[in-house]
Amino acid sequence: MLKNFVEELQWRGMIHDLMPGTEEYLMQEMRTAYVGFDPTADSLHVGHLVPIMLLAHYQRAGHKPIALVGGATGMIGDPSGKSSERNLLDEETLKHNQNALKKQLSQFLDFNSKEANAAVLANNYDWMKAFTFLDFIRDIGKHITVNYMMSKDSVKKRLTGEDNEGMSFTEFTYQLVQGYDFLELYRTHNCTFQMGGSDQWGNITTGTELIRRIAGGKGYALTCPLITKADGTKFGKTEGGNIWLDAERTSPYKFYQYWLNTSDEDAEKYIKIFTFLSKQEIETLTEEHKTAPHLRQLQKRLAEEMTIMVHSQEELDNAVVASNILFGNSTSSDLKKLNKNTFLDVFEGVPQTEVSQKQISEGLDIIAALAEVGGFLKSNSEARRALKENSISVNKEKVDETHKITEKDLINNTFVLLQRGKKNYFILTVI
Repeated sequence: MLKNFVEELQWRGMIHDLMPGTEEYLMQEMRTAYVGFDPTADSLHVGHLVPIMLLAHYQRAGHKPIALVGGATGMIGDPSGKSSERNLLDEETLKHNQNALKKQLSQFLDFNSKEANAAVLANNYDWMKAFTFLDFIRDIGKHITVNYMMSKDSVKKRLTGEDNEGMSFTEFTYQLVQGYDFLELYRTHNCTFQMGGSDQWGNITTGTELIRRIAGGKGYALTCPLITKADGTKFGKTEGGNIWLDAERTSPYKFYQYWLNTSDEDAEKYIKIFTFLSKQEIETLTEEHKTAPHLRQLQKRLAEEMTIMVHSQEELDNAVVASNILFGNSTSSDLKKLNKNTFLDVFEGVPQTEVSQKQISEGLDIIAALAEVGGFLKSNSEARRALKENSISVNKEKVDETHKITEKDLINNTFVLLQRGKKNYFILTVI
């Protein structure tokens, strides 16, 4: 049974532009829609989550989603939302990236379903690779005027931008190539609906125009708002760069922390956009949050839902343990559960010094570790004083003057965490 996809997106705040008649059209029978993804990296990042969620909601509403990996368009570069031309990638790099993206998209979409609305993965390189330039300008280019292409916002902004560099012919033709994708999917998959970010409206409507002029058919379009943060900073980025969906690029701990640190205003918006929680659940959570904002229930639930969806329940559990290490009553065993990358993420910015494996094997005296070898404290006498005050911990456990650091103290066979008081940390790294 079909659910009202447009209605679902409306209360979630996920519609920017909608072609007239779309809602009624989608309620008649199962329809096929696509969203394109540019394979310019071997991982998607949180900026891609909105179009992914569009497809996921679409499939849950009973419709058929196509995730189009842009192997051909990735070689050109989309001018939409860009101020300069991007670097073009070679075929081998694009192929590697495409395979990685397919794996990530499988976490959100059901490609293996036996139902009629099983998701499909497509690659526009498959139909563009044999298309010669002369064929393309004869069969496709003649149907769209330069005036029509120049009227698109993505083109106007680049031609009248402050840098005044204009845009290359390669980028100018992008909307024609994307428009042709829509026509091709219309012909081969009966795909009549395309979705994307609001900066894609011009490219999408070029596709509907080609379907009308060449195939005599009708295409539909929907775009979602580009996600912003209440403080004006860019969504999906930190000082360290993009928040990636790949655990090797952004650890599950950092991913969890990103959502946990969302502002109240943004959390209220994001929990509608990035989770599958029902309207009732979200309204209840929001009311509870407003009653006791210091508990940050919205942020916690958002971070939990996102980390499970992108990584796993196990990775969420690890991220929660890691988060409590700095702020809760964690133990040495909690520390030793952390993998190397998560440990370094948790203690990012904490001073470190190197000690030799030999020193650890022989047993490193705690006073030496704190002062002359490590340099955490200024002198042996300061180290003795701190130890007598019972303010020194090794891996979260209090120690006295008799303690020697040995291999049993190592975290991941590499690190020892020294601590004075509650907030002063120091790391010994064994080489």
